Amino acid sequence: MTPINFKHLHYFWVVAQEGSITRAADRLGVAIQTISGQLSLLERQLGKALFNSQGRGLVLSEAGRVALGYADQIFQLGDALVEAIQSSDDEATLRLRAGISDGIPKLLAYRLLSRVTDMPADIRLICDEGEFETLLADLALHRLDVVLTDRAAPVGGNLKVFSTRLGDFATGLYATPDLAERYRSGFPGSLNGAPMLLPSRHTALRNRIDRWLESHGLRPKVVGEFEDSALLTTFGRGGLGIFPAPLALAEQVGTQLNAQSLGAMTGVSEQIYAISNERRIRHPAIEVLCGATTQPPGTPGV
Repeated sequence: MTPINFKHLHYFWVVAQEGSITRAADRLGVAIQTISGQLSLLERQLGKALFNSQGRGLVLSEAGRVALGYADQIFQLGDALVEAIQSSDDEATLRLRAGISDGIPKLLAYRLLSRVTDMPADIRLICDEGEFETLLADLALHRLDVVLTDRAAPVGGNLKVFSTRLGDFATGLYATPDLAERYRSGFPGSLNGAPMLLPSRHTALRNRIDRWLESHGLRPKVVGEFEDSALLTTFGRGGLGIFPAPLALAEQVGTQLNAQSLGAMTGVSEQIYAISNERRIRHPAIEVLCGATTQPPGTPGV
């Protein structure tokens, strides 16, 4: 397959934005015939018409809409490249662009990424948060160097990434002091009818919690389900219900969320993965992140 000519693609991109070959020619400072000819070459290579005529202007065909989506990503990434190079004030600074899945505890993400910030090199950590699929797409486009998430990347397909499991972190249940006093006695049987905040059913942790509850014959009153772990713990701090969090972070949960541990959910753990692009030469900070033991620095047994 012949590689795409990016000049042809850029002309298409500008015509799509302007809605007219004439306006695109004015914007680019080239002849109308030049754009028309290069656009025809691109359509011939793709085997599809990218535009349909509408009055005096052009509208995208279905193939054109698909092509525009890819062109947007390509040229936005090019702009990001220029911006990143021009804004780099110190070539000695090592940058790590990390995506954090909204389902994993942010305190845990901090503890894991402290492996990187503790490196002797001058590190600049750039973090983004989002949904699993969105972060994987950004990783594939090299907008991110690594993604921290609660599941491994899907096997097969065209996505050439690999997953490293950073550890299994035992999970317990926490609550504000008033709720903890009310439901601690007789745990876990006391959870029947107790108000509980849980991750959404899209998360891997929720499946494990549901199985644990079922194995103990427990039916709490689920008062909230959350895709975002930070939002879940915010409602937990407000006293809306009992909520899960890693046992290794009990001290931080107590300090930052004013919550106390009710007890462990034996057999339930939070699995955290680092997903990165497959490269011959890997990012030094990713090597540190993935090459360490399954415990973040200073974390007691998990």
